Parts: sequence; structure tokens; C-alpha cells
Amino acid sequence: MTDVIILHGAWHQPAHYAELADLLRARDLSVEVPDLYELSLAEGTAKVEAIVSGSSEPSVVVGYSFGGVTAGTVRGADALIFLNSWILDVGESPAKVLAETPGEPGEGLLALPDADGRLCLDPDDARAKLYGDVDEPAATRAVELLRPEPPSIFDATPTRVSWRETPSIYLRGQQDRTIATPLPDRFAGRCSRTEMWDTGHSPYLSRPAAVADLIQRQRAGDGN
Repeated sequence: MTDVIILHGAWHQPAHYAELADLLRARDLSVEVPDLYELSLAEGTAKVEAIVSGSSEPSVVVGYSFGGVTAGTVRGADALIFLNSWILDVGESPAKVLAETPGEPGEGLLALPDADGRLCLDPDDARAKLYGDVDEPAATRAVELLRPEPPSIFDATPTRVSWRETPSIYLRGQQDRTIATPLPDRFAGRCSRTEMWDTGHSPYLSRPAAVADLIQRQRAGDGN
């Protein structure tokens, strides 16, 4: 049985979520953090749905940032939890949404192409915007774990979504500056309910115990 499936964001990898996963396992919850790196949206969805269908009980799927794009397409989950996530509708892509939604100065992440054309995050910018409220050792480790992404991540376009019929929570950080200002309202409006926390973009690192509490409550069927 898999109680909780955590989907990493762009530039991230499963190791980023080790502390949160360990906290959940200490509460007798089974956890999987699949690596979706370089998979298409369809491939990522299929990989997660295979975990869901292989579980004897419906799983809670947690999507962080761009991981929410995949989470929002997964069928069969008991519930969806979106941590400062992107939630796309059929026919939408991050590139399309960003083109339609200009952000405020200083919003968004600074990504520059490397010699292979992959997008790399500027370490100082990532430290400030992704992990601004995370303590120094954890933030330093998180920055070290970041990996380059192909520009195609911005072209991911769902052909179907599951967030309309699956109970969901949108956890929104008041200090988050990685997503253009109007978009969190738009994404949160696609969820059953929203919680506003005084955090930055990565509450799973700045407040891991609180995120574990939220997931455990949702796993137990307590939406409050």
C-alpha cells in the first residue's frame, strides 16, 4: 500500500523531500517519491497512476510547484494536495499561461541555458526565491540538489485533468515570489479549498512537520 505519493517540482529531485518523507514514515504512512525527470507529462502521469493502481487503498498525491501539473492529471487518487503548485486545465501549458499573465518585477526564477541548452537556475536567485525562509543548512543542500531542465518543461499540456473530480487542497505561501501574482488565485480556485500559510515557496522544507500534519489529516479523511 502507498499512502502518500510526493511529486517533485521542476529542477528538483526526490532527495529534496527526504525529510518530509521520513516524517511521514515515522507516522506509519508509506511514501513514494517517484523521479519524473525528463519524462513527458503523459509518461509522468502513467508512472504515478501505476503506483496509485498498485496500492490496496487510494493514495494521497502531493504535487509541489511544477509537480502539480502532473498531480492534476492523476486518476484514482484519494485526494490531491498542491504546495504552491501549477494546476493546468486541458490545452493549457506553462508557456501559454505565462505569456498571458505578465508578472511583477522580481517575480519568477532566473533560469539560464547551459552549453547543452538546458535551463539552470541561478544559485543565489534560487536560494532567495525558492528557499528564502528555509534555514541555512537545508537551503544550501537544496540548492546543491537542483538539476538543469530542458526548456520543454514549459510546453507540458494536459489532454485531460483529474482535479475537477478529486478532493483537493491548495497550500499557498504568502511569501512566494516564484509564480506571477495573479496565478496562485487562479490555481487555488481550481481546488476544493485553500490554506494560506506565512511561508515561501518551499513549506516542505521550512515547515516540514506542519506539511506532514496536513498530509496526515488528509490521509485520515479529515479535511479540516
